[in-house]
Amino acid sequence: MTASRWGAGFSAVGRFVAEIEAARTGSPLKPGYVLAGDELFLQERCRAAVINAFVPPDLRDFCLSDLDLGSTSIFDVLDRAQTPSLMSPFQVVLVRNVRQLYTRGAKKDEFAALDRYFRSPNPQALLIFIADFLRIPSDARRMDMDDKNRFERLTETLGEHCGMVELARVSEEDAMRWAVATAQAADTKMDSDAARELVDALGADMMCVSSELEKLLLYTSGRGKISLGDVETMVLGAKQRSLYELTDAISSRNRVRAIALLHGLLNSSDAGEDSAIGHLYMLARTFRQMLVILEKNVRDQRAIWQALWQGFRIPPFAADDLIRQARRYSNRRDLTRALRLIARADLELRSSPPDKRLVLERLVYDLASEAKPQSQWSSPQLTFEL
Repeated sequence: MTASRWGAGFSAVGRFVAEIEAARTGSPLKPGYVLAGDELFLQERCRAAVINAFVPPDLRDFCLSDLDLGSTSIFDVLDRAQTPSLMSPFQVVLVRNVRQLYTRGAKKDEFAALDRYFRSPNPQALLIFIADFLRIPSDARRMDMDDKNRFERLTETLGEHCGMVELARVSEEDAMRWAVATAQAADTKMDSDAARELVDALGADMMCVSSELEKLLLYTSGRGKISLGDVETMVLGAKQRSLYELTDAISSRNRVRAIALLHGLLNSSDAGEDSAIGHLYMLARTFRQMLVILEKNVRDQRAIWQALWQGFRIPPFAADDLIRQARRYSNRRDLTRALRLIARADLELRSSPPDKRLVLERLVYDLASEAKPQSQWSSPQLTFEL
């Protein structure tokens, strides 16, 4: 399947890879490229294409530089690119943390230095700027206003001299087509239902989809087919692992990690904050399970299957983790408080708030915080029944 039949992200990467490969045979190459977007899967494909084309394995230490603007100035980066290497005929310079060029301050000297370099670039060097501080959805019309402003700023500055590669998020349909095509390339037929379940279970997170598909190909090796049952057996629990990591951070009162994991859940698909109700439902379900575990004094996996009824049970991989998390709460009151907070957030989400992400962030922050002692004059709160 050609990249032109895929979505914007795959198409942009296809054009970039074709340009890189053509440069190996003498076609002109731009002195720099900007990989714009936080789709790590596509970013890795671009990086692999550059390294495969210009970085021989035996010269890797001499011709590949991976620099971070958080610890290296842009002046040092440009000096590295401008200085010919005595050990290698060509240099590739990966520049990370590009956000540093767009923090507070005019950065006039930095952009002036970039302008001077690109007016007379080193033809034996290639600069790759990794601008992963913005998110480009599969449908560009849904791009956040802040991300639009960041992208325009990139285009007006680095884009004036470099090729822009828009790493748009992969849609679910494109993720399914990629999975089927990749399996086919490995002489394995993947059922459409299996591809849909794989993508749905992992929220179209392409790094996860790629990793789990590799496992599925090994699991079905010699059979030549991946069925829906194979996906249910091997992958379905992966969707819930990140949720249990979130509740682990909450029960440990690690607010920083909990907020970071929440962002990971929200960013794992194009649905973004629109998936908030679903995440809230799973949080409520998990805290109800912990309440039952605590009340029935469950201490091992054997007891958990007796305590939790059919339809309310958890995947086997999460049993020990959830028991440990439940036992971090000293009494029923702490868990019922969590359920009240979730119920309040659910009511707020269903009232069309201006920012659903903010509602979830506040919820997770409160869940991961110690309960404040109530004043005797405080008004009674609504109870939340199981």
